[in-house]
Amino acid sequence: MHNNPDLEAPDPVRVSTFAQGITDSLPIVMGYIPIAFAFGLSAVKLGFTPAESLLFSILIYAGASQFVITALLSAGMSLWVSALTVMAMDVRHVLYGPSLRNRIVGKLSGRKNALWAFGLTDEVFAAATAKLVRDKRNWSENWMCGIALSSWLSWVFGTAVGALFGNGPLENYPAVEAALGFMLPALFLSFLLAAFKRQQSMVFVASLAGALGGLLFWSIPAAIGCGLGAGCLAALLQPAASSGATEVTPNEH
Repeated sequence: MHNNPDLEAPDPVRVSTFAQGITDSLPIVMGYIPIAFAFGLSAVKLGFTPAESLLFSILIYAGASQFVITALLSAGMSLWVSALTVMAMDVRHVLYGPSLRNRIVGKLSGRKNALWAFGLTDEVFAAATAKLVRDKRNWSENWMCGIALSSWLSWVFGTAVGALFGNGPLENYPAVEAALGFMLPALFLSFLLAAFKRQQSMVFVASLAGALGGLLFWSIPAAIGCGLGAGCLAALLQPAASSGATEVTPNEH
């Protein structure tokens, strides 16, 4: 007789929940609120109303690109030129979905897919990639919706508070706004280092060199495109042994 039939059964995979996604979004939230606060301040100082500033964050939700588009519009640039400039800066987002899909196991839900795709910012993408690298079976769309929704709400909340304080006591402290603006690249860099592996060194160096070249010889949008192109080319030329080593999975029986 088998007194303990479940004694040798493997532990079931615990899929991350919506609540865990909210919990895992806390580092992003802590970085987003002060940066969004700085955007709200900046937009109001450039002549936009608090409602208009909040609408940028609700609909566009593009992080650093929101600073760019408000600066261009306030300087008299046409809406089409401003929109095309921001699209050039954010063209990298076209690659985020396919990159995640190649790592995701199983079928995706159409409605949930649309929800978390809207919130797929640099930091959310980095957090999702890091989780899929650690254990792709633990990833779930509910978890993705939790981290994306929480991050978006924190950005909207920070913008609202910053817009309300646009003409308040912080207007005499420009150093505070400059310090808050540094937190966005610092937050993304922390996620990049967390997911970094030695076999990705060539891709990292190529992306950095391409971005620096584009910045020195052209502009910030060109730097983003050059960095993406150089990184993708380096990934394609990477030795097969390096990329194949990551596909080996341990025996789960």
